Amino acid sequence: MPEFKHISPQDAQSMIEAGCQLADIRDEQSYAMSHIPSANHLDNQSLQQFIEQADPDKALIIYCYHGNSSQSAAQYFVEKDFTEVYSMDGGFEMWRQLFPQNTANT
Repeated sequence: MPEFKHISPQDAQSMIEAGCQLADIRDEQSYAMSHIPSANHLDNQSLQQFIEQADPDKALIIYCYHGNSSQSAAQYFVEKDFTEVYSMDGGFEMWRQLFPQNTANT
């Protein structure tokens, strides 16, 4: 069975700059306060639309708060036939520490 991969925030940054897909699965308020630019906010209401519109053959990085919940979400996307799925280790909290200049507010 295919599995997702883990990715460091540093490697994620390179992939984001190259144009990969990016999904933030934190709650709406946290996303609104700060997120990685170009990230799609996914929740129960937007998930199906994202799956229908996303490119399953294009790399997808998923992040949460600390890199725990994103692992289950990443596996979910693998099961939905996305071919290259990553869970970002350390989540948004690690990203914010490493790249405070690369965050956006809604």
